[in-house]
Amino acid sequence: MYLVAIAWMYVVLMMSIVEALSPQGTVLGALFTFALYGLLPLGVVMYILGTPMRRRARTATPSATAPDAGGHAAGESVSPERKEP
Repeated sequence: MYLVAIAWMYVVLMMSIVEALSPQGTVLGALFTFALYGLLPLGVVMYILGTPMRRRARTATPSATAPDAGGHAAGESVSPERKEP
């Protein structure tokens, strides 16, 4: 997955360099090319493809507020001190 992402960023970088050095191109156009053809789509694709990995990581680590074995929320482990009348 990362190899494809690196290759795509290389292609987009080369497109941006060609646009910046072209007689009709501008540096601003090269920046927009890099951002709109490279960073934005690649960020969305990497986020979507990383969803299963994030889901597995979230379910693998127990949370501090996880319910106990009975399905009830965890309460305080020490009961409050009762005052005598």
